[in-house]
Amino acid sequence: MSEIQKHPETTEKWWKEAVVYQIYPASFKDSNGDGWGDLNGIRSKLSYLKKLGIDAVWVCPFYDSPQDDMGYDIANYEKVWPTYGTNDDCFNLIKEAHNLGMKLFVDLVINHCSDEHEWFKESKSSKSNPKRDWFFWRPPKGYTKDNKPIPPNNWGSIFGGSAWEFDNSTKEFYLHLFAKGQPDLNWENDECRNAIFDISIGFWLKHGVDGFRIDTAGLYSKLPGLPDVPISDPKRIVGPDKEIFSVGEVGHASKEVFMKYTGANRNEISELFVFDHVDVGSSKTFKYNLVPFDLKEWKQALASSFDWINGTDCWSSVFLENHDQPRSVTRFGDDSTEKARTASAKLLATMLVSFTGTLFVYQGQELGCTNFKANGISDYEDVDANGHYEEFTERFGADSKEVRGMIDGLALMSRDHSRTPFPWSSEGKYGGFSSSKPWFHMNENFKQGINVEDEENDPDSVLNFWRKAIAARKQHKDLLVYGYDFKFYDLDNKKLFAFTKKYGDTTLFAALNFSGETLKFNLPKGQYSKFFGTHSDGGEKDLLRPWEGRLYFSKE
Repeated sequence: MSEIQKHPETTEKWWKEAVVYQIYPASFKDSNGDGWGDLNGIRSKLSYLKKLGIDAVWVCPFYDSPQDDMGYDIANYEKVWPTYGTNDDCFNLIKEAHNLGMKLFVDLVINHCSDEHEWFKESKSSKSNPKRDWFFWRPPKGYTKDNKPIPPNNWGSIFGGSAWEFDNSTKEFYLHLFAKGQPDLNWENDECRNAIFDISIGFWLKHGVDGFRIDTAGLYSKLPGLPDVPISDPKRIVGPDKEIFSVGEVGHASKEVFMKYTGANRNEISELFVFDHVDVGSSKTFKYNLVPFDLKEWKQALASSFDWINGTDCWSSVFLENHDQPRSVTRFGDDSTEKARTASAKLLATMLVSFTGTLFVYQGQELGCTNFKANGISDYEDVDANGHYEEFTERFGADSKEVRGMIDGLALMSRDHSRTPFPWSSEGKYGGFSSSKPWFHMNENFKQGINVEDEENDPDSVLNFWRKAIAARKQHKDLLVYGYDFKFYDLDNKKLFAFTKKYGDTTLFAALNFSGETLKFNLPKGQYSKFFGTHSDGGEKDLLRPWEGRLYFSKE
């Protein structure tokens, strides 16, 4: 194995500098009035993304699926789900994005497939089927007194309940780390692995996609002691001249694992999504168990990947939101008033554009969208929320403190908060998303100005601020995108997030007030000039207003 190469300054790449916009197709834009977003709806809004300053679009799964987990249960990797459109609609979307100078990435969901995929149907048909070993089948560990089969081990599903489902026809269990409709694929089987490559990676590379977000990238190898399986060799499909971007979802990783995945000389994954920072404020054992939020802990979690890439040829991602996370302004800012929402959303944007790494923006984040107000479990669609609610109700009772605590956790942490239909205007019942009732309810505050049309017309809106923030990041890309030597400033401060980093002879100082109070701070020694911030005026030299952020630079 070759050594990880060390570099004081990383090699520049287009995907490192790109601002990536993530789209959840069900909720972005409905073009045909059936209540579901679709590919033609996305295509109709590409100019909006171009104006925002987006360089690449990541589209969540649009493949044919029974939708047990909103498309992350794929029945056919080479076919678009008819509700989203046709294959030609997808090819046209790719072409139009390219015509506008934007790349297009797709989700690579290959830890598991749907139980309606032909592979699983064959595997399930008999123990002697050639595809039996393409999935994880195991006999019962034994039987209970009332003759119920006992799962092979005590593994639990990430969505609640057992990770094993019993099949009566062959009298064995199959493994599903997620929903029972998502059987895990066996990556240790060479035939299975090659087939996965051909129908997922190979097919979409041939049709022009520029990269992949690799779902659950850290879960492919299930058995202790087995080495990680190389994910792909895209050059065998597209040739050596096209560089394919990849970002792997691993959740949590040590520095050693991080570097092994993303070292440039290893040619495995461009960068990773790690979740240490978005898990602060929830229990390490169960995300719907809330614990007190600690700004110092959050600062350290945010900075961990910067430390890992400093002085190496590795790279990281910058994000707060995605389809699996709630709204960042609710979690890390203040949405209790309109003034606080706007101010804290701008602060979070300022923080994100100042971080080293590839910047990801999730749909609606640029508007300062918030969590919705739920009236109970019936307001949640997510298989994860409902699966855990069912499990907790059975274990503890519907009116138990455990279930009530989980409901409180859902109000802050549910994935559904980021999946409400996108608000294009304040008009009608559905905010310009669709002419028909959407598949999922709107967040009703679209009527109070949190929508594209109203924010377009407000020069001080969160949307227009995001446009300025992205432009500033591109203008100062050396320092903001590639800056290194990250160092905390006043780490123990419970309200101030301040740090320095540098590029060449230029040093950045960021001062971010994570509170609703006026906050005193001191600039480091040196000649610092403000070049960007949440407020257009300079403000007082040593005072930050509530939720104010400023970026300064100094040249040696």
